[in-house]
Amino acid sequence: MDIPPIDDRLHLDCDVLVVGGGTAGTMAAITAAERGARVLVVEKAHVRHSGALAMGMDGVNNAVIPGKATPEEYVAEITRANDGVVNQKTIYQTATRGYAMVRRLERYGVKFEKDEYGEYAVRKVHRSGSYVLPMPEGKDIKKVLYRVLRRRDIRERVRIENRLMPVRVLTAGGRAVGVAGFHTRSGRFATVSAGAVILATGACGRLGLPASGYLYGTYENPTNAGDGYAMAYHAGAELSGIECFQINPLIKDYNGPACAYVANPFGGYQVNNRGERFVDSDYWSGQMMAEVKRELDSARGPIYLKLTHLPEESLAALENILHSTERPTRGIFHAGRGHDYRTHDVEMHISEIGLCSGHSASGVWVDEHGATTVPGLYAAGDLACVPHNYMIGAFVFGDLAGEHAAAHHVEPPFELPEDQVAAAHELIYRPLRNPDGPPQQQVEYKLRRFVNDYVAPPKTASKLEIALETFERMRGEIASMGARTPHELMRCAEVDFIRDCAEMAARASLTRTESRWGLYHDRADLPERDDARWLFHLNLRKRADGVMEFIKRPVEPYLVPVPEFQPVPGEPVVIAEHARVAAAKAATVRKERAVVGRSPRILELNRLAEEQPDLERLAPYLADEDPKVRRAAIATLTETVPEGVGPALAAALGDGHGTVRRAAAAGLRELVEVLPRSDELRDGLVERAGSSDPVVRATVLDVLRALRLGTRELFTAGVNDADHRVRIEGIRGLVSLDDAEAVAAAAVDPSREVRVWVAKGLGLIGKPSPALATLAADPDPLVRAAALEASGETGAPLVELAQIALSDPAWQVRVGAARCLAAADPRTAVGPVAAVLTDDNLDVRKAAAITLSRWVSWPEAEAALQSALADPDADVRAYARRALRSSAVGEREAGEEARP
Repeated sequence: MDIPPIDDRLHLDCDVLVVGGGTAGTMAAITAAERGARVLVVEKAHVRHSGALAMGMDGVNNAVIPGKATPEEYVAEITRANDGVVNQKTIYQTATRGYAMVRRLERYGVKFEKDEYGEYAVRKVHRSGSYVLPMPEGKDIKKVLYRVLRRRDIRERVRIENRLMPVRVLTAGGRAVGVAGFHTRSGRFATVSAGAVILATGACGRLGLPASGYLYGTYENPTNAGDGYAMAYHAGAELSGIECFQINPLIKDYNGPACAYVANPFGGYQVNNRGERFVDSDYWSGQMMAEVKRELDSARGPIYLKLTHLPEESLAALENILHSTERPTRGIFHAGRGHDYRTHDVEMHISEIGLCSGHSASGVWVDEHGATTVPGLYAAGDLACVPHNYMIGAFVFGDLAGEHAAAHHVEPPFELPEDQVAAAHELIYRPLRNPDGPPQQQVEYKLRRFVNDYVAPPKTASKLEIALETFERMRGEIASMGARTPHELMRCAEVDFIRDCAEMAARASLTRTESRWGLYHDRADLPERDDARWLFHLNLRKRADGVMEFIKRPVEPYLVPVPEFQPVPGEPVVIAEHARVAAAKAATVRKERAVVGRSPRILELNRLAEEQPDLERLAPYLADEDPKVRRAAIATLTETVPEGVGPALAAALGDGHGTVRRAAAAGLRELVEVLPRSDELRDGLVERAGSSDPVVRATVLDVLRALRLGTRELFTAGVNDADHRVRIEGIRGLVSLDDAEAVAAAAVDPSREVRVWVAKGLGLIGKPSPALATLAADPDPLVRAAALEASGETGAPLVELAQIALSDPAWQVRVGAARCLAAADPRTAVGPVAAVLTDDNLDVRKAAAITLSRWVSWPEAEAALQSALADPDADVRAYARRALRSSAVGEREAGEEARP
């Protein structure tokens, strides 16, 4: 392609410009539109499937659900995880607004896991706090958000420009006034005038190089190349914590998370090569990653996610989650190695380094509204410096930024600063002058290889100085890259962003002269944390003269006291500055890929989805003779959710083709939280309760239970079904009606999975039942374990059976017995439970430690917990330590209250 003249450009204007159509960007656009602003969303890919949520999400990491956790607990935990260097005002926004955001997303159609009573099924994954909320249909979350964006009331105020990539935020009079960029398919130059700009471009995932050497095989979404970090920097905004890297555990040789937080509630856990749990940290942090790195580098490495001990139903459930959401290729990867969760534990490693506030603390400095230090410029999502903000935090800050920008934007300027427009034009198109110059892949590999060698921890001043010298030298090499197509221009611009991020990361790491955040900022030459000098934010910004300067910002007084940290009040101080050096010039040859053809009817449906069609327009496709078209029509139906979608999906459960029926079943389960309860829907579902397809029958019962439309008779019929999956849904339905008698009647079911559910269900109802004693004598150990634990939950623990079961050959039964005895009289329970702290199985010892923590004031329990501090298992040690610490705090507080 030829370089387009600077004046031959697409020009747009808006009240609020949102850069990035991922998690935070879509929410910012929706909120700003709801507040009356004219919104433009620009996305370098396509909003429908862009961002870190593109393949879905299997759960919320930080849901503060009332009754499960408090905002104050969450704020304190994140403060500790980030070694005290936080702006608690921002974290408190996520903590207090997260629950409302979950409810809002649910109204949009995002499905969160609930129990039989319709309460959120929050899981405890780390030892402190219960914050993980699973998302059974999380693979569809981006589809749901796109559907809301295309809703008529939103669509009237939101314009979406896909394949438009900004490279610079434009400023005038110290305020953000728009962006300059180009179209990644046509190559056309573009500018936007805006009353306010919201950056929501995600993490810098392509900073370090993965162990595989594959440029795009990163832990983070590889399209997130630090675009927003670089644009904010060049606009003069402050960035903070850039020395605090993101490093995560992942599957060895695979660019995806091990998802231990998904596996943990099922009974999975991380172990070393001796089968010992080794992580002592009580929460997700750089300290935890330091423990992982130490174990990997020791004689106890490699490390594994242990799953082989789990029962088949747990493994099948995990495969359903892990192989369909976030990383659908995961199952293929394991199969390619001949591995299976039943036979092989999953080898783990650590990721390359990146910048990401969502999982760490490195981002653009924002206040509690998402506003940066440049007026009119906002940041949200993984880009904004709100430590450990994760997905819900991205939604919350997208919402906050959208609301504030809509209320405080100015009129978009008529004219833009042409010197900045010209500089952006040069940055974009210079590779076209050197079509035979070094290809982007080679230059990017070299750059990121240097990041691994000289910036990744453990860091030293000597290595960081070499890194800075190298990054300065590479300015010329980057400027000399060649390109021939718009796509190649995009990749070349991304390399420029990565270089900027690499320089910022190295300079920030050199400036903070201490170690902090565990592995995230591990200075081997300065190994100690220095709170006296460095319990401060380290911010950086680009001055008008091009100099990078560093500001030491005091940590503001905490809203939630955390005794371990005492911030020192003061004023921001500039502590260092580094002059910039001008860059140079530059070229590659790449082959274009052929487009794969598709059925015309399916392509028609894809176009139709953009128009939010009603049910009448979709009807011909739902009745098409080709089952592939009917299945695609159901996908469009669940994406657009027209009026009457529930009955239409219920009718599709009767389709003659299995794939169509199962698509309809998946659609009903995905949309269950937004389907209106109606007689028509109920009747349509009941009509399919007798289907020959067990997936349909199970779906009918599941949806009727969730919508509170099922009856005792229908669920009882389900319990007598020939298929065990249907019987389980029948049990769950009866539990939702508190029908303990009908649930107990299934205690003799031939399926182990059903009998386990009977025990669980009786525990959930909380009413003592003779059936639990029957189940506690079941020949299957998993049933016995579930029955013993459930008896404790009813308040009538089977004490004698539990005491005997502490010697059962099956470790699962011993765990169930220890949990059961937590509800018993300590006079009869402390001794037997304390005795099993010497059990050979680590999970039995862990259950015993948790149970004994209830009675830490009893001398025998306290002595047992003291002995557990030397246990080889990290979880056992941690729960003992927490119990003893809480007891000591309680005694100290009681003593203080007793003082005159």
